[in-house]
Amino acid sequence: MSESSGEVVSAGERSTGRRRLLVDVLVRLVREKPLGTAGAVIVLILFLTGVFADLLAPYGMNEISLVDRLASPSREHILGTDNLGRDLLSRIIYGARISMYVGLAASFLDVFGAIVIGTISGFVGGKTDLIVQRFIDAIMCFPSLVIMLTVVAIVGPGLLQVILVLGIWGGIGGRTRVVRSAVISIMQNVYIEAARAVGVPTSRMLLRHVLPNVMAPIIIVFTLEMGHAIIMEATMSFLGFGIPPPMPSWGGMLSGTATQYMFEAPWMAFWPGLVLAIVVYGINMLGDAVRDLLDPRLRGGLGRYGRTIRKKEKEEKPEQS
Repeated sequence: MSESSGEVVSAGERSTGRRRLLVDVLVRLVREKPLGTAGAVIVLILFLTGVFADLLAPYGMNEISLVDRLASPSREHILGTDNLGRDLLSRIIYGARISMYVGLAASFLDVFGAIVIGTISGFVGGKTDLIVQRFIDAIMCFPSLVIMLTVVAIVGPGLLQVILVLGIWGGIGGRTRVVRSAVISIMQNVYIEAARAVGVPTSRMLLRHVLPNVMAPIIIVFTLEMGHAIIMEATMSFLGFGIPPPMPSWGGMLSGTATQYMFEAPWMAFWPGLVLAIVVYGINMLGDAVRDLLDPRLRGGLGRYGRTIRKKEKEEKPEQS
């Protein structure tokens, strides 16, 4: 009974510590990182818009009204209409759902692949690490956009194809080196040697000692990869290899008829481009803020210890003077 109760208490203490860490990160994000807070608000708006697009959009994403063709912004159509009379605001709102799908799914696949490859490479080491890293070097020699466009041209455009290409290619690219370096630094700690000495299985060592300690760089990679996936999807759709029409991708809305009617209806390209820039900027600002808060090598990532150190420094200055 005592052992089981001890395990329950330790599990409760771990969950409480995680909640405290999350609350501490959120509080410090608001207090110390105003741009990161603004980025978090932008990301939250993106998710809410994507989830409730059916309720927020005043018109259907492909609802055509030739009477209102190329209509300028007005009370009926706040952002104007395109060459088929479709409401731009509604299409941008539905485009947020596509960007949300691409950002989350591609980033998840990217991070999952980076965790698997980077953990194996850093944990096993030796010839395995050498072979894996030389393979990654060979892959990174090729332009990523060219490879992704080639693959999509072979398998065909579509939402699922774009997500798989972005996620798989990113997972075997340079992101694996971030995880690998974090795993190698963890493997040099004494408790890893102690776990090996007492015969802890490899799977348990990875799940209990290695992966939990590399979650900070993994979260940073996931956050930064979201913006990269969204901008890459927009680039591919702009070039005609991404999300096929009539699905309202922001990148697809910038190409084709938007460039054709650039001078007659500039709002067709202006609003999707502006929303895309704001969303990617917000995600990047959030990623930078999360990196500063979670990376222990940075002064902003020292948590409560950082505040303690700064307090001691302030106390020591008057004494020295």
